[in-house]
Amino acid sequence: MRNKSIYTIIAALFVIGFYLYDHFAVGEYLVVNDLDSTEIDENFDFLPTSTTGQLVKHPFYSLSYNETYEQAEWVAYNLTSKQITSTKFKRPYFQKDKKVKTKSAHYKNYKNSGYDKGHLCPAGDRKFSKEAHDATFLMSNVSPQEHQFNAGIWNRLEQKTRFWTTKYKGIYVITGGILKPNLPTIGTEKVAVPDAFYKIILDYTQPEIKAIAFLIPHLESNKALYSFVTSIDTIENLTNIDFFSALPDDIEDKLESSSSYKQWSFR
Repeated sequence: MRNKSIYTIIAALFVIGFYLYDHFAVGEYLVVNDLDSTEIDENFDFLPTSTTGQLVKHPFYSLSYNETYEQAEWVAYNLTSKQITSTKFKRPYFQKDKKVKTKSAHYKNYKNSGYDKGHLCPAGDRKFSKEAHDATFLMSNVSPQEHQFNAGIWNRLEQKTRFWTTKYKGIYVITGGILKPNLPTIGTEKVAVPDAFYKIILDYTQPEIKAIAFLIPHLESNKALYSFVTSIDTIENLTNIDFFSALPDDIEDKLESSSSYKQWSFR
């Protein structure tokens, strides 16, 4: 009887141990086994809230269009390592997005404006097919960007995002400009020029889930990328967007309050 009691206690300890391992934090980041998968799901989807109610879904990314500022308040998409390729496609013309009910801004707004048509979902993230690549040239997927910013610090962040994709196998990306009243505008449709841009990256692969957020002033910069790391909460306060409401509240709070970059390699 005594041996049976000992075995019962040991078995109970194992059960408790596995429960704690599956449900509590490891170090600074949470292990979330409900989200982990050895197979990356390319349809993995944690769309942020839309403050405008104008949600547009394309086959390779989704967005929330803000008619007041004539651009997306966010663009979100899943990115996996097998989608990262060096394939080169002919650059298409920019086109209006017919799925935007209020009509997306016309590309003519950018003519002689001094601003680039800055991709929110980069064409470089969508080289795995011509259809996916060309879909990034819809006007709902661009925002006015200074050339030195677009080709400089912003481009560096886009390249680093692809590096992290190959490292972590699969990530979820959310990008947009900080939209607010009294921004300068371009064109007859008054397309707003954000004074800062953000990018939020969620690594949802096992053995842990983690996130990192960047808030970069719309200026040329040679600073290291990690100097622009911020918390998701900070970006939520600036945009009134709830980014990961689909996550359990305790996990969402943990991810969104952190501004740590210790788990991310910047080299």
